[in-house]
Amino acid sequence: MATTETATGSDLQELAQRHLWLHFARMGAYGEGHEIPIIARGEGCYVWDDHGKKYLDALSALFCVNIGHGRHDVAQAGADQARELGFFTNWSYAHPPAIQLAARIAALAPGDLNRVFFTSGGSEAVEAALKLARQYHKLRGASNKTKVIAREVAYHGASLGALSATGITAMRTPFEPFTPGGCHVPNTNLYRLAPGYGAENLAESIAQRIEFEGPETVSAVILEPVQNAGGCFTPPEGYFQRVREICDEHDVLLISDEVICSWGRLGHFFGAQRYGYQPDIITTAKGITSAYAPMGAVIASDRVYAPFADGKTSFLHGITFGGHPIAAAVAMANIDVFEQEGILENVRENESALRAMLESLRDIEIVGDVRGAGYFHALELVPDRDTKAHFTREQSETLIRGYLSAEMYSRGLICRADDRGDPVIQFSPPLIAGPEQFEEIEAVLRPVLEEASRRMLHA
Repeated sequence: MATTETATGSDLQELAQRHLWLHFARMGAYGEGHEIPIIARGEGCYVWDDHGKKYLDALSALFCVNIGHGRHDVAQAGADQARELGFFTNWSYAHPPAIQLAARIAALAPGDLNRVFFTSGGSEAVEAALKLARQYHKLRGASNKTKVIAREVAYHGASLGALSATGITAMRTPFEPFTPGGCHVPNTNLYRLAPGYGAENLAESIAQRIEFEGPETVSAVILEPVQNAGGCFTPPEGYFQRVREICDEHDVLLISDEVICSWGRLGHFFGAQRYGYQPDIITTAKGITSAYAPMGAVIASDRVYAPFADGKTSFLHGITFGGHPIAAAVAMANIDVFEQEGILENVRENESALRAMLESLRDIEIVGDVRGAGYFHALELVPDRDTKAHFTREQSETLIRGYLSAEMYSRGLICRADDRGDPVIQFSPPLIAGPEQFEEIEAVLRPVLEEASRRMLHA
């Protein structure tokens, strides 16, 4: 039985190790001599741990604190709303914050994406979008359209339905069997193109998979504008325009999964706007509130909404806290910051400086590739740049968990060292960051990567 008194210092560490089950974490790694990192406060691009040590948050916590930490005005918007109406459901009811936010999102979204269905987060948004696509087709008499096409190594969420679209084997295996219908095609990793494909014909893998499965069985294609897992895979020129044509040819919905790539991450409110394509559905979360409150949304076109406009028809899905009035008020305040403080403009003005800093690290032997867009970039690490050889799983374990993650953190840099594909380091700083923060990132990265090269390539 836990105590409920306020805890500080070593008490917090003890309580965390005894009671807090961290997400996607090897809990057995914590214990004697290995503390759980406890982040206690934040301001701007920086956070401090419970010992008072300062860190540059080059990951925006988890791709989501887009306007930076410590915005009391945004937090105050939630507190003000709590005094007015702390909560009421969107199940057959509405309230002013949800209405106002839905209208504002519709005004910012591309094309006729005018219908907003709120959720509590990203996995829930993807789950809702997949269900929406299925029911949309059933209402139109195409009841066999249940399958979803996604890309290899892509992450679309951890809930059981979203996991069917996720293309990471290690994340799928523990939970099989799950919702059937997930089909996968090569991703847009231009550094390691799939056999038989070039940048010019990658989209054709989607057409081929739809034709293989049977167009009458395929409900949707779900793609991120820039794929997160594997390390910030950007699309080749014309890729999404061809995907749009393929979806139209086969009566398949195009879902743009923008849980990360919306709200300025790529320099636009929505990633689809950066790459010039029109999806039928956008899924979003994270930066919609800059993570000052949990919220997600499915943004659907008027065409997708049309079969549900009949008075006897419902989208048979709902989430208790979807459209929570406090979260909606926070989201409105967050968008105010974007519009009043030039957040998108800051990303577009400075993304080349971020890219140039990362490109400058190519002189370090272990750096194989630099890729990404906006404030969303990755370095891929390789044992041999000439052959693009892969690290073994054991080598990746040594590199990522045995050295990089802990070393960067100990030097005051929070970013993401990940090996769900080949080993990468990802950077997703708050959208208020600029050259000063990029110099700080390089000051840590360069010596760490030089030592990683020595250890992994010349030990």
